[in-house]
Amino acid sequence: MAGRGTGPDFVEALARGLDVLACFDADRPVMSLSDVAAAAGLARPTARRLLLTLEELGFVRTSAGAFQLTPKVLTLGMAYVGALGLWDIARPHLEALVARSGESSSMAQLDGSDIVYVARVAVPKLIALRVEIGTRFPAAQTSQGKVLLAALPAEELAAALAEPSRSGLPPYIGRSREALETELTEVRARGWALADEELAPGVRSVAVPVRDATGAVRAAMNVTVHAAETSIDRLLTEHLPLLLRTAGDVSAEWALWQSRPHAEVRRADRPATA
Repeated sequence: MAGRGTGPDFVEALARGLDVLACFDADRPVMSLSDVAAAAGLARPTARRLLLTLEELGFVRTSAGAFQLTPKVLTLGMAYVGALGLWDIARPHLEALVARSGESSSMAQLDGSDIVYVARVAVPKLIALRVEIGTRFPAAQTSQGKVLLAALPAEELAAALAEPSRSGLPPYIGRSREALETELTEVRARGWALADEELAPGVRSVAVPVRDATGAVRAAMNVTVHAAETSIDRLLTEHLPLLLRTAGDVSAEWALWQSRPHAEVRRADRPATA
């Protein structure tokens, strides 16, 4: 994975360390040294040094010759989410939406050609998808991704779609680029997007934008249902109005939070006293 940097300031060692962390996921929570080396495309000695460094820093632990991440890794992602202030604002609204709809709801942001989940409130459903904070899916196959892609200027959209997905899922071949761009134009005009079993069989969802204080789309919020239980008509007539209201409330509160008077003042060092 490493070795793709082109800038003069690119730090290969840092890139390799991040590659090692990215090797672990829900399907591979515990990995041997050989597994990590193969997944990260590294020589075993290099993978070993990186793993031992990460262990010393507290991001990795080892047991019986196998490695796994520690909860300290969460600080990397939560620092980003916490800095936005979005999760604390969205959580009670997501919980209220799930309580009213009886269906799971999530928030995601765009990263290249993928969406990454940053918040989720779920209900037990027999849906063939495992979704957690940090889960990554190809944006073009999801309702949230369509909302986020539709908000991009033309040049940024082209750049995003040109990036390969890092979700680990096979490329989507069910729709042409022209058909996707036509759908994104419709999403942009009507303010919501639908994904009907495009990501996985039985998974149907509708999503709407979440905006910041400037009105820019910074995230998307969805309601996900089982296609066998909930028709498209019911999803759009019953759940979409609730979702639109919830996203509007979150956007409004987030805008207030971002506009709050806030500054951090460092206290001057005081001279030592006897």
